Amino acid sequence: MSKELVINVTASEVRIALLDNKRLIELQTEVPQNEYSVGDFYLGKVKKLTTGLNAAFVDVGYEKDAFLHYLDLGPQVKSLHKLTELIRKGKVPGGSLDNFRQEKDIDKGGKIEEVLKQNQSILVQITKEPISTKGPRISSELSLAGRFLVLVPFSNKISVSQKIRSRRERERLRTLIQSIKPKNFGVIIRTVAESKKVAELDKDLKDLYQKWVELHETMKDKQPPFKVLSELNRSAAFLRDMLSPDFNKVYINDEVLFYDLKEYLESIAPERKDIINIYKGNIPIFDFFNIEKQIKGAFGKNVTMHSGAYLVIEHTEALHVVDVNSGNTSKKIDNQEQNALKVNLEAAEEIARQLRLRDMGGIIVIDFIDMQKAENRKELVNQLKEFMKTDRAKHHILPPSKFGLVQITRQRVRPEMDIKTTEYIPTADGGKKEVQATILIIDQIESYVLKACASYKGKIQLSVHPFIDAYLKRSFNSYQRKWYTAHGRWINVKASYALPLVKFQLMDKDGNLLKF
Repeated sequence: MSKELVINVTASEVRIALLDNKRLIELQTEVPQNEYSVGDFYLGKVKKLTTGLNAAFVDVGYEKDAFLHYLDLGPQVKSLHKLTELIRKGKVPGGSLDNFRQEKDIDKGGKIEEVLKQNQSILVQITKEPISTKGPRISSELSLAGRFLVLVPFSNKISVSQKIRSRRERERLRTLIQSIKPKNFGVIIRTVAESKKVAELDKDLKDLYQKWVELHETMKDKQPPFKVLSELNRSAAFLRDMLSPDFNKVYINDEVLFYDLKEYLESIAPERKDIINIYKGNIPIFDFFNIEKQIKGAFGKNVTMHSGAYLVIEHTEALHVVDVNSGNTSKKIDNQEQNALKVNLEAAEEIARQLRLRDMGGIIVIDFIDMQKAENRKELVNQLKEFMKTDRAKHHILPPSKFGLVQITRQRVRPEMDIKTTEYIPTADGGKKEVQATILIIDQIESYVLKACASYKGKIQLSVHPFIDAYLKRSFNSYQRKWYTAHGRWINVKASYALPLVKFQLMDKDGNLLKF
């Protein structure tokens, strides 16, 4: 398995693509002016208490007030309030909590008005970026994330990732961290900490503690709303969270970000610094790595899979619906049950990829092709869970309902990726018409030419829009010659002004449409 990170920097945004064996599996966009990113710390002011929701709306400087639910306060929120006021008055030196006397935990079933009051200053952390018409979602249960560890103030608990299976390794890590962690701080040990030496873990812990000290120093004498501490930019966060032995290359088309990421990688994993590469080609970086084409093919309403089956993905205000269709695959296998299982398993893998690509959150309902055998339905759900193991977002998969629907809940902390894959062509009345993305038209034509050559023995004629006709016949090594070499058949290509830009027809020598 080979993973590559490709980063395309433009004046307006930074686009980050994660490839697995050259296949696009994750895409994120970072806007440089976006100040409300997951992990950022803000000194906010309570604007309104809403008893019906048991929540508060907090001014953090965004146009819409941030939402803080009672359950997101954290048990030690009173200790946080006390420390915040002491820091702002300059009465807590450094960032040490050694001599800090913590307050009692708040009641889990308490009321928001018992803990917060209007116009109160409060230190919070962004947990969900602004989405649609909603402001950020925030929490006062703070945490500082590093490569191997997560530092949690006002706690003494040490938690180990459940993905670390070895009991001996879990005990080793817990004992090691207990001996080096600062007083009144809890630590979450991440999966990548497995088998790491004490020096690496100690350095990560010290870096996180230094961030906590920086937060202290920045907050002194500040008035809300104020941004106290920023999370890493998304490119660096990707490196921190995804870095593993099978992560072997990073390509960047911007020198400034290249040196920033190289410096960051030298600080967390100096032995891997050579995986960072600067891209200086003349072709746009996303075109060179075939990413732009994959985006066009993956983000439409219809997503076609290798077998010819396809997904229809619909987005509504309340949920996402995915319909699985067998397409042309139903003709390939006589056994209907086996065909349904084959298509469903392929669809499950593609759906897991689509959820990550589009960062779809909330409720996702999947209508798989009906299967009669219980063992096949069980195999499908098990495989879907396996495909989704690499998804870093929290998710839960329910067993099929009595109607055969599979439901998934998936956490979303950023706005969903919304990429338009349609283009517009002019119409006779001077208007314009929306059509499917033209970047895929040649792929579609080649696919149908292959099917025609395999199923029809006579002469084949291809009718296309004049622009496409010119493209297919351009240069000596035209597509016609390419098809002749591949299939031993000469395909006669004719221009037709009656066809729209993205339509084509395959016909026999008598002008009859070929059907597949």
